[in-house]
Amino acid sequence: MKENYRGTATFNSILRTNINEFLRLKLKEYGRSELVPSYGSVLSVVFENGGKVQIKVIYDLIQKRKSTITEMINRLVKLGYLEKEKSEEDKRVTYVVATQKALDFKEDFHEISNELFEKLFKNFSEEEKILFADLIVKAIGNFE
Repeated sequence: MKENYRGTATFNSILRTNINEFLRLKLKEYGRSELVPSYGSVLSVVFENGGKVQIKVIYDLIQKRKSTITEMINRLVKLGYLEKEKSEEDKRVTYVVATQKALDFKEDFHEISNELFEKLFKNFSEEEKILFADLIVKAIGNFE
């Protein structure tokens, strides 16, 4: 047990698999089986920015390859959750805007997120939750 940290990549993979499976089941339960868990990161940024945000902001916050994020956005557009909109002031700037379909899902999205956090942090003290988040952020920073 002393050297459990050596299995961190495996533990991370197991946790990610469990989270994704939990989210897939919840999305199906809420009647949104056309969505996949990874779309949640894009929708979260859009919702947190009042339903309209520059695509560049999404790239900066999610920190995945631009092509991956672009594909997620395009899929959400095709599914009717987002629309793209060019800036009136600067045609080089593109926004994504939540559609009514996305806004109708917003409350359920937050409920699913809350259920995930309740599951993930069950039996954690408040201090452990903070420490867990701090350590993950620190580990991510080691790759920048």
